[in-house]
Amino acid sequence: MTKNPFARSVPAALLGAVLSASAMTVPALADVKDYQFQLVQQEAKVGEAVVAVRLVDKRSGKPVPDAVIFAKRLDMAPDSMEEMVTKIEQVPSTEPGVYRFKAKLSMAGGWRLSLGAKVQGETGTVEDKLVFQAVK
Repeated sequence: MTKNPFARSVPAALLGAVLSASAMTVPALADVKDYQFQLVQQEAKVGEAVVAVRLVDKRSGKPVPDAVIFAKRLDMAPDSMEEMVTKIEQVPSTEPGVYRFKAKLSMAGGWRLSLGAKVQGETGTVEDKLVFQAVK
């Protein structure tokens, strides 16, 4: 009886292929540090303004839709006036991964938008502080 030299290598190769294929179907676990808010525009007009931000997955650069924004604050901390706060209201957006906020910017200068969000399927909170300029 002649032994086939490939008899042992074929099952081992098949097992390796099955294991690597199953490893590819398991999604890589993300961390809240893998997400980031980015300003859509660096400036806004004084008065009634809409500030738009994009939430992106830093690993792929793709926008992240359907996050739940539960914390938001807008103040003038960049100009050493952290106590100068304005109301901020989330408004609908037509672009996936873009979140829009309406606010009254009472004066020109640096404004800081602080956000806290939950990303679907992730544990923890995505937090970011974005600085933009209000101009006349």
